[in-house]
Amino acid sequence: MKKIVTLTLIAAAMAVSACNTVAGIGRDVSAAGDAVTGASNEARN
Repeated sequence: MKKIVTLTLIAAAMAVSACNTVAGIGRDVSAAGDAVTGASNEARN
């Protein structure tokens, strides 16, 4: 569990550092939300 949290934080830090603008952050957050939604839909089916 600790390893997953650490890797998630590292991935989030890398994603945020790659964003140059507020609009870019919004797109990244939206894409992450879409990925979570897709994963939850797959888990339900």
